[in-house]
Amino acid sequence: MKEKIVGLKELRKNIEKYAKGVEKGEEYIVARKSKPLFKLTSPEKEEDWEPIIDFTKINNEGVELNKIFSKI
Repeated sequence: MKEKIVGLKELRKNIEKYAKGVEKGEEYIVARKSKPLFKLTSPEKEEDWEPIIDFTKINNEGVELNKIFSKI
């Protein structure tokens, strides 16, 4: 599937739309001022992705960030 280019401002305004797109298998290159910043893709699509921990195994709704960072 071909990657689509989306502006950072557009991504911020419509993050839920792009999150749903990623769930459907779409990939996006996020750019600011016509320069690519990062790639938005599902972790299952990236070969280099190395999961460290799945917080949903601790709690189905995930874990609050302040609880994670308070232990560091």
